[in-house]
Amino acid sequence: MSKIIMTADDSASVRQMVAFTLKQQGYEVVEAVDGRDALTKLGTQKVDMLITDLNMPNLDGIGLIKGVRGGSLNRMIPIIMLTTESQDSRKAEGKAAGATGWIIKPFKPEQLIAVIKKVIG
Repeated sequence: MSKIIMTADDSASVRQMVAFTLKQQGYEVVEAVDGRDALTKLGTQKVDMLITDLNMPNLDGIGLIKGVRGGSLNRMIPIIMLTTESQDSRKAEGKAAGATGWIIKPFKPEQLIAVIKKVIG
């Protein structure tokens, strides 16, 4: 059975690029348009990993991570931040909230796949 990865990003083009990259590698993809949408879907859908943007409307990536870590169904999944933010202070904030890793946009598809394979296989 293939692994399921959720991608949460308010940019449709980024979601499409991530989904395309992941599907080519055999992963199933669940898309969310922002943190609130992601939390709603994660409340009922078990996933193997979450890839989230930092800056999103309604609920940002940090709020999403805190919500996931405070929940039950997907509390232990790896969470990768995929964002344009590269400041150490923002990375520290993400790590403190429970992020597993950080990838800077724009990303190379092979870089994203390498991180995923390292984290979930």
